[in-house]
Amino acid sequence: MVSEATRHVMQANKSKNTKPELKVRAALRAEGLPGYRLHWKAAPGKPDICYPGRKVAIFVNGCFWHRCPYCALSTPKSNVEFWTAKFARNRARDERDRELLARDGWKVITVWECRLKKNRFDATVARVADEVRRAGSSANKAEVAPHGDKGPVPLSPVATLAWPDGPGCVIEVGTAPAWRHRQRAKKLRSRHNKRITSHGAGARPRHRRR
Repeated sequence: MVSEATRHVMQANKSKNTKPELKVRAALRAEGLPGYRLHWKAAPGKPDICYPGRKVAIFVNGCFWHRCPYCALSTPKSNVEFWTAKFARNRARDERDRELLARDGWKVITVWECRLKKNRFDATVARVADEVRRAGSSANKAEVAPHGDKGPVPLSPVATLAWPDGPGCVIEVGTAPAWRHRQRAKKLRSRHNKRITSHGAGARPRHRRR
């Protein structure tokens, strides 16, 4: 159960055509990149902005609801159990949608609301426009994720965190603070060491693009 005030807040939250999303769409048109689809049902997760021909999916995420990794967000003080479960579901859904798109050879771009503030907006738009153009220029040469006998090979969480280039990848637009980079690097090393241990001391580590 949630309070009446919480219910009103959630009802007032728009899932489509939010202010940040409208800003990104207008900026892409100004960059000479119209022709996108909105909330395209044929793509997993119905991305906010979709370029089917280029295989680019763009999610414009609100920092509070999607738990932005660049903001120091706290959990609401009241009804903590509800909010913790709600945020966990949101993160799990976002991760699932990104993985499904990447498996199918899409370039997935996540733009966080905080990256659209006045002092960051131009740099963010330039990065997004550059990624869309690059995807378009290599669309005919794109190689999707390798397939095995039982279907697509899942892309590892490590590859997602490393922000790989090319088709079938996940890119977050924006620069995290230094402590966040250190935290992610520590997590990557921990996973890498566990993987080596599980495969034996003689296993050779796999090299990934940074």
